[in-house]
Amino acid sequence: MAAKNNNNLFFTCSLIEYMGRLEKQPRSRIVDYLGRKNIKQIYKYADVFHCEPIEKVAAEFIERCEINEGDFDNVSACKYAVPNYWDIGEVYERLIEDIYDDAEIETGIWEIYHSWIDRHISDFNTDFYYQSREYIAACYQAGEIL
Repeated sequence: MAAKNNNNLFFTCSLIEYMGRLEKQPRSRIVDYLGRKNIKQIYKYADVFHCEPIEKVAAEFIERCEINEGDFDNVSACKYAVPNYWDIGEVYERLIEDIYDDAEIETGIWEIYHSWIDRHISDFNTDFYYQSREYIAACYQAGEIL
């Protein structure tokens, strides 16, 4: 299993979440816009990017990757307290860590964001994203909400 508390992965996932909210895009679409090369760069240099405001880093990648505004607004659709992008980034980080080995992290990012579980984590009107990391990982492995 991957090392726990992978700070580069945490930043990468939080940035994806932040850009998704800003551009009203499903997180899988943000990953598509970024592509594997940019995801690898963000992950590899997250400690450097983290020194800048996340708004600046997001703006640079949004411009570079020509990310357009969509109509996926899970924040406005939320009827309850909206979790912040760092909290949701941590949910993705933990899931990827729990499923993929260190050498597979970049593949894990791609696979998790393109899987069925992405829409459940992004549905802030449920309590799914608040569940334990073990439960979320078990659901992912089972291919369904248990």
